[in-house]
Amino acid sequence: MGNTCVSADKKIIMTIKKPALSFWQIFNMNVGFLGIQYSFGLQQTAINPIFLYLGAPEDMLPILNIAGPVTGLIVQPIIGAMSDKTWSNRWGRRKPYFLIGALLGSLCLFAFPHSPVLWFAVGLLWILDVGNNMAMEPYRAFVGDKLPEKQLSLGFQMQSLFVGAGILLANGSIVLFQYLFGGESVEAAGTIPHWLYYSFFIGAFLSLVTILWSVFKTPEIPPSEKELVAIIKIKKLPFTQRVITPFKEIVDAIKEMPKFMWRVGAVYLFQWYALFIYWQFSTPLFKLTMGFTTSEAASQAAKMSLTYNIVTMVIALALVPLTLRFGGKKIYALSLFGTAIALFTIPYITDPNLVLVPMILFGVGWAAMMGIPYTMVSKVVPEERRGVYMGILNMMIVIPMFIQTLSFGPIYKYLLGNSAINAMLFAGAFFGISALLAMRLNVAKTA
Repeated sequence: MGNTCVSADKKIIMTIKKPALSFWQIFNMNVGFLGIQYSFGLQQTAINPIFLYLGAPEDMLPILNIAGPVTGLIVQPIIGAMSDKTWSNRWGRRKPYFLIGALLGSLCLFAFPHSPVLWFAVGLLWILDVGNNMAMEPYRAFVGDKLPEKQLSLGFQMQSLFVGAGILLANGSIVLFQYLFGGESVEAAGTIPHWLYYSFFIGAFLSLVTILWSVFKTPEIPPSEKELVAIIKIKKLPFTQRVITPFKEIVDAIKEMPKFMWRVGAVYLFQWYALFIYWQFSTPLFKLTMGFTTSEAASQAAKMSLTYNIVTMVIALALVPLTLRFGGKKIYALSLFGTAIALFTIPYITDPNLVLVPMILFGVGWAAMMGIPYTMVSKVVPEERRGVYMGILNMMIVIPMFIQTLSFGPIYKYLLGNSAINAMLFAGAFFGISALLAMRLNVAKTA
């Protein structure tokens, strides 16, 4: 731990810096992200096929996915604000929240493939999203809490690596188990194939075990004396006031939010709207362009995800020196533009192997999306409010998702002619817009 001393009027002012962590310490603190993102990978690739297996029409897929944006909008900022004002000598500040979230997610993943009817699966998705949001939001603040500014890029890109690894394992398991146990069986209406169960069981295990690894391997930094006084003060409030406090924190934080975060919100509006379209309509796209059954199309979507997450794993840490040299804004904008090109290309490729090539660009974009914005935001928000601001940043993810779930069904049906090809081109256009807006993200001038 380094100290800098400045003498002024015979008083010594001490500024205590956070200690730099080793590569493996940063690795261990992020292992829990593997389980969270495995679950997220199943949501990307397996949930919508399950809805289709259980009889959902394609134009209903957006509204059936509304659980993600609604729970994210409510849970993430509240948990962020609560974790800012939490401290336990035994459990820490952020750890209690991602432990509870991981346990909840684990139980839901185990139950999901047993869904007997559509409404049951939709209900489980709501609970699963609550658990994943409880676990994920404090994790972003956890990295910011532990690392000095010069290591923030490495910390968040390490999370990006585990994003790729978790989703890679999830989709790899789907492809593998379908190959091993799918056989030549014909799809039965209203039935979830048994080969899909195993991926969810693995997710239930990883969700809890990887979080426990990070909890026991990484101690949290205790709050400052000033923060501790504020935490104790809140604990002494009547129950009703303690319930209201996180909401007040969120409102105050939004009022005082740096302009930079509003600009990130504009990028996210188009970026995440487009991503939700891609995840929802990959399976319908491959049924249309390649003549696949639902199972075959779901498997192809899993291979796509497998490919771009391999790229994400490979490229994630390589982006650290690139962002340091050229700036996060340029690398981020360029990666979004590359993702737009990928989505414009996919609908016109009918070869199942050749269509994996655009996923290289998508993987680079995904690596940047999962790391660079968090690094930039961590540098401009006050440390004592990092949890609530990370929650607000994630609100900026779920708001466009919420808008998409409500608006894209009618757009798909009435403007895009119920065509998954047109849906993918629409998503590509939105990524192009997000790339242009990302060029406005100048930390130095807007923070």
